[in-house]
Amino acid sequence: MEIIKHQHFIIHKPFGYLSQFVVNIKKKKLLGELHNFPEGIMAIGRLDEDSEGLLLLTTDGKESERIRGKNIEKEYYAQVDGLITLDAIKKLELGVEIVTKKIKFITTPCKAFALNTHPPFAPRVKKIRDSRHGPTSWVSITLTQGKFRQVRKMTAAVGFPTLRLFRVRIGNIHLHNMQAGEVIEVEKLEV
Repeated sequence: MEIIKHQHFIIHKPFGYLSQFVVNIKKKKLLGELHNFPEGIMAIGRLDEDSEGLLLLTTDGKESERIRGKNIEKEYYAQVDGLITLDAIKKLELGVEIVTKKIKFITTPCKAFALNTHPPFAPRVKKIRDSRHGPTSWVSITLTQGKFRQVRKMTAAVGFPTLRLFRVRIGNIHLHNMQAGEVIEVEKLEV
């Protein structure tokens, strides 16, 4: 019996890339442009085109399913419109009503807190806005659930729409100081 040697990667997905390798939409940037990945590679979960940060890739479908599961925390830093309030953070923690695929549901309880300083991320290629439009703030949100654009929907539901979104942690794997577009191959994904 032949033992299959799977490959695993940690990447910092830049703004403007789809979390895919093949798509039928012209003029879209795909992950395959960042590195010469092996055949059969897949993203473990997704980040939408406008989101940035930590993305794990593997050729192992069982590992992908395990990491996407509800036992693994995913932490995000969201830059929001306005100065987020303690009341809004408490609502995020308890769960808010959002709509996915035309179905309303309450998000599961999560961890959330305001960040006292702006994270040291490089400026985005496409400018978000400037100070004339009012203040912004950053919030950390840690989930074990992951619906389509969930963090963006959650912050909007409490009155603070997301302007910029980074995934900074999946389980024990952190984005740390990885630069946008950086790819690291690892022996195994120790989440």
